Amino acid sequence: MTSPAEPQPRIPGILHLAWPLVVSFALRAAFTWVDRIYAAYLPDPDVAQAAIGLAQPIEFLLIACWVGSSNGLTSRLAAAMGAREGARVEQLKRASLRLIWSLVVLFVLIAAAIWFSAPRLGLEANLARGFQVYGVALIGGSALTGFWAILPDSLVKAHQDTRTTMWAGIISSVVNVAFNTLFVFVFHWGLFGIGLSTAIGRLGGLAYSIWKAGQHERARVGAGRDTAPGLYDRPIRALLTIAIPSGLTYVLMAAEGFAVNGILANSHTSSGATGAALKAIQADALAAWSVFGAAVSFLAMPAIAVGVAMLPLAARLGGAAEGGRLRSELRTALLAWAGFGLLVVVPLGLFGWPWLTDVLLESEQAIQFAARARWILPLVVLVLGPFMITRPLFDAMAASRTGLLLSCLRSLGLIVPCTFAGGLIAVAMGASEMGGMLAGNGLGVAGGTTIALVSALRLVRTKVPPQGDRAEAS
Repeated sequence: MTSPAEPQPRIPGILHLAWPLVVSFALRAAFTWVDRIYAAYLPDPDVAQAAIGLAQPIEFLLIACWVGSSNGLTSRLAAAMGAREGARVEQLKRASLRLIWSLVVLFVLIAAAIWFSAPRLGLEANLARGFQVYGVALIGGSALTGFWAILPDSLVKAHQDTRTTMWAGIISSVVNVAFNTLFVFVFHWGLFGIGLSTAIGRLGGLAYSIWKAGQHERARVGAGRDTAPGLYDRPIRALLTIAIPSGLTYVLMAAEGFAVNGILANSHTSSGATGAALKAIQADALAAWSVFGAAVSFLAMPAIAVGVAMLPLAARLGGAAEGGRLRSELRTALLAWAGFGLLVVVPLGLFGWPWLTDVLLESEQAIQFAARARWILPLVVLVLGPFMITRPLFDAMAASRTGLLLSCLRSLGLIVPCTFAGGLIAVAMGASEMGGMLAGNGLGVAGGTTIALVSALRLVRTKVPPQGDRAEAS
């Protein structure tokens, strides 16, 4: 044990902790464009992009359940391993399998619901069919292949092996590209092949994670040190108490996507078009917004990675009463994001966006809709970053309920209403409905970030004792 006189090792800073995650998340995010790039080669690329966009919130919901479950399991496994409670580790592994089976069944049922409900959503016929086929292949296939990685991924992270997580993601992405090429250009399976290749790709990362997790677990058990007693009375509840708050922020983002898709699917009624012509306009609007949403997620990925690194760092610094150091690291993270935004996000948004929409979209109307996002895209990404960086502070400082309320306010109280109101105001002023929705969306994101940032700074000041400022003065 470390003696009181012995200096404590300095906790690494946010940039040191975040850069490997930034690299990993950026690579994974880059591969998420695979489906959209291959969809651009289909006979009707705009319908394909819109179908992918309709499925995106459901996929985001799937990812939210995956991330929440993995975070809960990782946290409990790491604590049990640290306490040398081998029996508790085995109990958690068994309990996680029951949780995984529940998620598999749930999302297979959701895939079935997509199949039966898609023709009844009032969409243009080709779009409804595309969403039906792609949604079932992606969500149903991913349910059967993706959730099984929760256990091995959590085990390797509990063993502090984040490289395996990174390589598993890369392997899955490479397999996805290979099968996309085969299914689209050789078998000509269209959207079904694109969705299926994503599901099959997850098997590559799963196999690698199982192999590495097995190595770690054999070494742990073979060491014979995990002999301390200890079991949970209700292991599933122990997992869910962490998994649910962790995943709900992403669930809210998925709900936000559902709502915006619903607004778009019923938009542009003031255009004078009716019947099939109106459905075509709405499909083009969905396609343009789908690409916009994907671009926002991709460009914001470094901020998400910094937020993931901020969670354990804030917990450690808060526990050590190093308030000054925590505020310093938070400033560093926000300044780094501002620099990244000005040097990378703004140029890509202004100069890369027109090229991207020309590549991924076909109809002039969809491209014109997307062109209205050129100036709004970098601004939305810039103001989204601080929210993703500061949101984990609430979980780190035992204020998860406050963080969840802020997420609800952001998604359901600001972004969705502002997007809807922006479209209505634009129509009333004789301006573009799509432009108004984009502007309203940006205002909603900015409002949510402002409230979260102010609340996070206040939380740090009140939760960390004033004597923590000694770290800043030293």
